[in-house]
Amino acid sequence: MEHTVREERGNVVVSLKGDVDLEHSPKAREVLLGCVGGGQDVFVDLSAVSYIDSSGVASLVEAFQASKQKGTRFALVAVNAAALRVLELARLDKVFTIHESLSEGIGGGA
Repeated sequence: MEHTVREERGNVVVSLKGDVDLEHSPKAREVLLGCVGGGQDVFVDLSAVSYIDSSGVASLVEAFQASKQKGTRFALVAVNAAALRVLELARLDKVFTIHESLSEGIGGGA
């Protein structure tokens, strides 16, 4: 798994790439929680995630819960079909805010 973190219009954008699985989810968790800890809204770009398992989903859920405690937004953007299917199976597509694109998410508000 690779990741990049950048700031865009006052928001943090985390882009994940590759497999977010048991081997890589601890790093994803560390990155996501670190970004949420900054107090800015966080958008997670999943367009380049080829595979995500339950440990990867758990990292997303933990970061989502941390952002709720901080009162910041946490949203998923550009979720590819494979990752979306996993989220749908866990019914988390109803929990997470999911935007078609980053521009939609940043411009869309809560």
